[in-house]
Amino acid sequence: MFQETMDVLQNFGVWGMVIHSFLDAVIFPIPAFFLQMSLGLLDPSSALWIATAGYVACLLGTPVGYWLGRSLGASVLHKLLKKSWVDSATQMFNRNGEAAIFIGSFTPIPFKVFTILSGCLGFSLWRLIGYAAIGRAVKFYAVGALFYFYGRAAEGMVHGYLTYILLGVACLLTAFLLIKRKWRSKKRPVPRQAAAEE
Repeated sequence: MFQETMDVLQNFGVWGMVIHSFLDAVIFPIPAFFLQMSLGLLDPSSALWIATAGYVACLLGTPVGYWLGRSLGASVLHKLLKKSWVDSATQMFNRNGEAAIFIGSFTPIPFKVFTILSGCLGFSLWRLIGYAAIGRAVKFYAVGALFYFYGRAAEGMVHGYLTYILLGVACLLTAFLLIKRKWRSKKRPVPRQAAAEE
C-alpha cells in the first residue's frame, strides 16, 4: 500500500513532494527524503526546486503536527508511530529539546515524531519552527544540491556519505547551541539575595 502511495505521489512530481513533505510533518509514516530521492533521479535539473517545495511544505506541516500532539496527547504517538521511534525521540527531548529537533531533522526517524512529541510535551511552537527551519533546510538542500550538480551519480553519494555528513552537521549545530546556552547562563546576574548569602 505504501509503495502504491509513493508511486502516486511520484506521478504528481513537485506537487507530490509538497503533499508528502507536509504529511511527513503530521502523520505519513514514510519520510519525504525517499520521494525527494526518486524525483531527483528522474529530473536532476529540478532538484533544487523540488527541495524548496519540500522544505516549505514541511514548515507548513510542522505546526499542524504540533497541534495534533498538543490536542490529542501522548496516546496519539503510540497509535500512529513505532514504539522505537517514540522512545528514541523522547530520550532526546529529555536530554535537550532543541538538540532533539536538530538531530531529528537529519535522522531517518520521520520528522512527525518530533512535531507531535513537541506538542505532547509542551515545547515552544516558535522554537520548534525555528530549529526545524534550520535543520530541515540543511537536509532538503543538501540532497537537492547533490542531484542538481552531480545528476544521477548523486544517488551513490547520498546513500554512501550523506547520512554521516548530516549527522556531523547536526552534532556541530547541537554543540554550538549547548555552548551558547552555557555561556548565556554564566552571564546572567546572580540574584541579590543569593549573593548576600554567599
